Amino acid sequence: MSVLNGRVAWVTGASSGIGQAAAFALAGAGATVVATGRRADALRDTVERIEAAGGTALAIAGDLAEAATAGRIVGEVDRRFGRLDVLVNNAGGNIAARSWEKLTTEGIDTLINGNLSAAFYCAAAAMHPMRRAGQGLLIHTASWAAKFIHPVSGPAYTAAKHAVVAMSQSINMEEYRNGIRSTVILPAEVSTPILEKRPVPPTPQQRAEMLQPNDLAELILFVASRPDSVCLNEIVISARLNKFYEY
Repeated sequence: MSVLNGRVAWVTGASSGIGQAAAFALAGAGATVVATGRRADALRDTVERIEAAGGTALAIAGDLAEAATAGRIVGEVDRRFGRLDVLVNNAGGNIAARSWEKLTTEGIDTLINGNLSAAFYCAAAAMHPMRRAGQGLLIHTASWAAKFIHPVSGPAYTAAKHAVVAMSQSINMEEYRNGIRSTVILPAEVSTPILEKRPVPPTPQQRAEMLQPNDLAELILFVASRPDSVCLNEIVISARLNKFYEY
């Protein structure tokens, strides 16, 4: 499948989980993938696997919670390719000490900076070349916690992901004039490394019953493959066996 031939897609958090699976899917559809994250070795593995499958990819390591990183990455993408068509704004994380009783100011900053500030930095930077081109697509990974408040995710992570939804909606309100579209995806539990940060990590059986990274990757590819005239504003997705109903 080559529906994204000629397109350049920036995928954050591409060293593992949803981001890595999305990078594989977009590259398989013909996009040139810019894979970013904090772990250079893991990013190289992502790129090598894409190239081994016949795709094109570039790894750029950096901490997106630092304000200057997103602009540096977009500048490099613009210099190399002269365009940026898709941003998969996926980087984020959680911490074990996430309840109000255990939260520290350092933990709050980690969660807000990693899940919200970083998403804002990437969106703001990515839209510069998109405006110039008169087209572009931003796809943000939020969370089921961005719609349904529950203690399992913790208050700071929940608040940050609610704000990501608002961010995406505000992009559509302002940037449609510039040909830019924004989609926010709200997945329930996904079997990714972030689950190891839970106070009690899920068992292998519980992980098997969750959404898998490839489920989200296929959805991201579907969104990225829609015509420029179509905007999927918000998508809520869960496994059929949704443990949220049992908590």
